Amino acid sequence: MSWKKQLKETLPLLGHRNWILVVDKAYPLQSAPGIQTIYTNERLLYVLKYVLKIIRRERHTKPIVYNDKELLFMRNDLCEGVDEFKSDLTRMLSKSDVQVIPHDEIFAKLDAASKLFNVLVLKSDCLMPYTSVFIELDCGYWADYKEKTLRERIS
Repeated sequence: MSWKKQLKETLPLLGHRNWILVVDKAYPLQSAPGIQTIYTNERLLYVLKYVLKIIRRERHTKPIVYNDKELLFMRNDLCEGVDEFKSDLTRMLSKSDVQVIPHDEIFAKLDAASKLFNVLVLKSDCLMPYTSVFIELDCGYWADYKEKTLRERIS
């Protein structure tokens, strides 16, 4: 089964607090039971564009995107092609809520989330470090201000 078909079949099952990762080829195969890894054999930005399009079509989820802080400091002198990659990534994520945090902090978030929630990893053929994109799914039909109002009423 193609990765696109697997994503389309899995996404309706995912919701708030699940994660979808679009990662470089060196990303490790994780062993936690809730983590499913699929090798796409595609370019990272191609996979990411498709994933964001599919997530945005679903009304029950919205993406919160995380990028590695380390990517901000990457230049072509360290990794050929990374400047163009960063430019393309910035354009692609211009309509997204993007959080930039250190790589180790993203892994800590994933470690905690994977103990209770599923994580879908879409592995690309990208050979540039710190280019992985981490998408935490949030509720698409419930706003933060509504949740805050509800919590205030409860207390």
